Amino acid sequence: MKRRVFSGARPTGRQHLGNYLGAIQNYVALQDEYQCIYCIVDIHALTSLEDTSQLQENIHEMVLDWLAAGLDPKKSILFVQSHVPEVMELHTLLGMTTPLGWLLRVPTFKEKVKLQPHNVNYGLVGYPVLMTADIVLYKAEVVPVGEDQLPHLELAREIVRRFNNIFGDTFPEPQAKLTPFPMVLGLDGKEKMSKQLDNHIELALSPEETLERVMTAVTDPARRYRHDPGHPEVCNIYRLQQYFNEFKSGGIAEQCRRAQIGCVECKELLADAINTMLQPFRQRRAAIAAEPQYVTDVLADGARRARLIARRTLKEVKQRMGLI
Repeated sequence: MKRRVFSGARPTGRQHLGNYLGAIQNYVALQDEYQCIYCIVDIHALTSLEDTSQLQENIHEMVLDWLAAGLDPKKSILFVQSHVPEVMELHTLLGMTTPLGWLLRVPTFKEKVKLQPHNVNYGLVGYPVLMTADIVLYKAEVVPVGEDQLPHLELAREIVRRFNNIFGDTFPEPQAKLTPFPMVLGLDGKEKMSKQLDNHIELALSPEETLERVMTAVTDPARRYRHDPGHPEVCNIYRLQQYFNEFKSGGIAEQCRRAQIGCVECKELLADAINTMLQPFRQRRAAIAAEPQYVTDVLADGARRARLIARRTLKEVKQRMGLI
């Protein structure tokens, strides 16, 4: 039997190149080797989201991108976190054995407090407990993460160890599957690609919109004129060329250094490569979007399948804790 993978992502709406390179393409690849459970964590989003008017639309758009990118509901379980209410019950039960000091030491909690000092809510403190519940409710053995996320997973493992020590061996300790999540810089060349910073390129843009976005990108700051030699190693457009124009990127770099190609031409080459790569994705997305009920059905079936696992786990947890 295949080992079980769990991963969750916040409902941020239409996905961008950073999401694709950093996570989605890896989600797709894991489906052949593992039993994959992929969750849109809408409850997590509430810890920092005060305006929920776009939440349902964001979920729908995100799932459209996931399906168009190759996530297969026949191979994987795709669902929305709040559609499996057992996770909230397990979150409460795990909270009874998780020391408060562990949670207050989490670096991301301290960062969030700085970012939203007006909204330091209970859910923000308990975020790691809910994250642990997400994973262990399905007895997932493997969690795909980048190195920067290892401390979060280690806390989940500590919560599991403490529960198992008190109540008996109940949950497997989730193991990290380190994945090459590249940190994709945005069009500003400074910060991680992000919708919030408006430095992103959405996967579902038209070819014309993609070119328009690419043309706004910051390039080599030392290259002021077309005849100036470039420095591709410091240019974010060149970094993206390596992802989307892999076989031509070496030649592009050499042309840049010799001033045989300008920044505008380089951006046009990148936009063409992105559009070529994403053409099949965009065609699949349009076909799925034409049948909106399909997304609803996929999520409903995913929640049904997830709940079958969740109910068994929760029953076992309650038995071990003496609740039934």
